[in-house]
Amino acid sequence: MTDLSKGNQQQKAKIGIVTISDRASAGVYEDISGRAIIDSFTDYLTSPWQAEYRVIPDEKDLIEKTLCELVDQLGCALIVTTGGTGPAKRDVTPEATEAVCDRMMPGFGELMRQESLKYVPTAILSRQTAGLRGNSLIINLPGKPSAIRQCLDAVFPAVPYCLDLMNGPYLQTNEAVMKVFRPKN
Repeated sequence: MTDLSKGNQQQKAKIGIVTISDRASAGVYEDISGRAIIDSFTDYLTSPWQAEYRVIPDEKDLIEKTLCELVDQLGCALIVTTGGTGPAKRDVTPEATEAVCDRMMPGFGELMRQESLKYVPTAILSRQTAGLRGNSLIINLPGKPSAIRQCLDAVFPAVPYCLDLMNGPYLQTNEAVMKVFRPKN
């Protein structure tokens, strides 16, 4: 039986950060959403981690290919996407995520929408989700930078324990910024 209280403390966490935006990928505007994710993890994490950062257009096949590359080839234990979760025709991130995942984790999307509803009534239009591919957790966030931090603050307390259960890297946090939940032994 694996001792989940210690996890894999020696492993540097690889975290995939994927901005899905036609305009950002074409250089029409700067990717501030991806930067918001990186800034959040920089604030949260005290354990070593490395970002695998991508900016790609809203193309389902390319999203699937990128997610698979980050998990299967680069070994990212966690992938966080931003963008493509709305109702517009080109918003296909949840479909791409579901296509590459072995199992879905609907509680993440439910909690993110619940949190976002505190700020905007249009949160019900967002289709954030999460799923598992192999030993990796993939989380789809909205594209708006302020919503990114709100949603990450809501769901991240469960992320380190989820990775522990999948024998992933042991994520430690700055508890003054992000207090995570791990069951006591």
